[in-house]
Amino acid sequence: MTDTQGKLVKLNEPQQGCWINMLDPTKDEIEQVGKMTGAEKDFLTAALDEEERPRIESEDGCTLVLTDIPIVESTKDSSYSFMFSTMPMGIVVCKECVITVCLKKNQLIKDFLDNRVKTFATFKKNRFILQLMYRNATYYLQYLRQIDKISHNIENEVHKSMKNKELILLLSLEKSLVYFSTSLKSNEIVLEKLLKYNYENISIRKYPDDEDLLEDVIIENKQAIEMAYIYSNILSGTMDAFASIISNNQNNVMKLLAALTIVMAIPTMISGFFGMNVALPLADVASAFYLILGGTALICAIVILILFKKKMF
Repeated sequence: MTDTQGKLVKLNEPQQGCWINMLDPTKDEIEQVGKMTGAEKDFLTAALDEEERPRIESEDGCTLVLTDIPIVESTKDSSYSFMFSTMPMGIVVCKECVITVCLKKNQLIKDFLDNRVKTFATFKKNRFILQLMYRNATYYLQYLRQIDKISHNIENEVHKSMKNKELILLLSLEKSLVYFSTSLKSNEIVLEKLLKYNYENISIRKYPDDEDLLEDVIIENKQAIEMAYIYSNILSGTMDAFASIISNNQNNVMKLLAALTIVMAIPTMISGFFGMNVALPLADVASAFYLILGGTALICAIVILILFKKKMF
């Protein structure tokens, strides 16, 4: 693809200044693009390994910028329908074109394909790479704010819930923050290298505007790191507090059940005494039933009052 009058146009073959976007490419597609562009096969397949860490390297006239991008994935777990995670995205810069490689669909690339990013040009390689990195950092910040909002909503639910669903969701969010924090720190190293050194087909310091944009990307990335660190600490403390709240709620229920058991045992015990086949007081009194019932109710009321003062109710 290449940009014409601010819009992307699909091409049948690569040309100077074009952008090639590869989504979960097959071996044949990788070999075909490698032959047409001269890109190293290892560069094109680097992003297909979910365990690859962000890095930057050059070889044979091409440069690979491997970065982690945030994604939202659906899950089959009944406790929650989605989770935040990260995955590698490879940006291969060749002499004639820029190639992006991703294993899954993501909102970052979709924004560029749908022309939601203004003033970007595929033939301006340095600027295009930095715009990808900047957009990536803003998505980290956006998802971090969503995680914070979700955690606040869960907090309101936990106050009145004794189920594990909310804690499991909080655990999922905490895992997402760990992924974000690790990926952001790795991305920071790549950005610092881009600022300090020149690579094949990438020279950020050649243009002052590009250098300023890269510094903005670094600032956004650092802000995302700080937010991830703060939210992770808050969420960790919140989970500990919520676990204690749930345990305390269960203790209160058990305490209430124990108090009710004590009160209910009184009429059971008294009726058991008067149910014995022996001579008992009030046996010849016509209103004995009502007297016993009233006495039992009085004793129960006294016990309830005592338990209430002991904060058993």
